[in-house]
Amino acid sequence: MSDASAAFPKPSPSDRCPCLSGEVFGACCGRFLGGAADAPTAEQLMRSRYSAFVVGDSAYLLATWHPSTRPSELELDPAMRWFRLDVVRRERGGPLDRDGIVEFTAYYRHDGKRGEQHEASAFVREGGRWSYVGPVS
Repeated sequence: MSDASAAFPKPSPSDRCPCLSGEVFGACCGRFLGGAADAPTAEQLMRSRYSAFVVGDSAYLLATWHPSTRPSELELDPAMRWFRLDVVRRERGGPLDRDGIVEFTAYYRHDGKRGEQHEASAFVREGGRWSYVGPVS
């Protein structure tokens, strides 16, 4: 979690993973955020990116964003608290696929109000690594 400030939660490896996979953070998204492994599927990359938003790891988000759509910088708001992720649909995105789509709804609280972000995200696998491209239009 390279740039996470004290304002962001810092789960321990034995805490439940923020992506709600049912695994502990160290065995799930923590290994991807820590650089120990690359996400083998588009869904796992999307889940790890969600966890990166939770813990404030903008460096991981930028590193996993496809160069064709990646912003030059990303500033995360520590007042934005992400608390639930629901994966709605997956298309392709397996270990042998070249592309995939993962549709999700992520729930947050900001300034005392609840909200949600619903997106169908496009991913590509190049050189054996998955990257987030952006929302499917």
